[in-house]
Amino acid sequence: MSETRDSETTALTAVCHVRAPLLLEPIDEQIETLQACESEGAIDELLLRSWPQEVALTDESPYQEVIDTYDRFAQWADGRGVSIRPPFRERSTTSQVTGKTRDRLVTPLLCLEVYADDELVGVFPHTDERTEETYTTDEAIATLRTGEVPEPLGSVTREDTRASATNTCPDCGGTLVDGQGLFACSDCGWIGTITETGRYEPQPVELTNERDPSPVATR
Repeated sequence: MSETRDSETTALTAVCHVRAPLLLEPIDEQIETLQACESEGAIDELLLRSWPQEVALTDESPYQEVIDTYDRFAQWADGRGVSIRPPFRERSTTSQVTGKTRDRLVTPLLCLEVYADDELVGVFPHTDERTEETYTTDEAIATLRTGEVPEPLGSVTREDTRASATNTCPDCGGTLVDGQGLFACSDCGWIGTITETGRYEPQPVELTNERDPSPVATR
């Protein structure tokens, strides 16, 4: 569950979110290993972020950044067909004084997000609900220690891939038209497909020629 990293072209960043007590002495073993990854050059940058044990899911929450982070993680998980619930958990509490019920988000002790350049490539831990397999933070950190990029469970859905891509031709900047998975530019004639990461790739010339109609002989 890893892929080889091109260290010369890809900047690898790990963002570690933890509950505040884990940032105090003694430092958690997982954080120590991540710091070793950074010092040894296995990753280019390590960012540590603390969050509370739980936050209220309201627009008035003072921890709106935590809620935004959770929403971003959930969107990533949905796009790969995996789940981050757990380690995240939502629960409702009712005030005995006012009788009002509030939804609250319970955060995990530690959660890791990994970026290759500016692209989010993984949130750990997460679970493939079909196979009930979980990719833990320990496993992800161990992979980073070897200099490789952890390969998340699940796969990018076709719908999510198309949504993440623009409709701009990579050659001339014109508008691409989607013809059942084969994209064509009406300005320069570029023809290609889209990869699982949302990038456009040109169609091989021989395949393009096969799709072109044969010229009609004239006399």
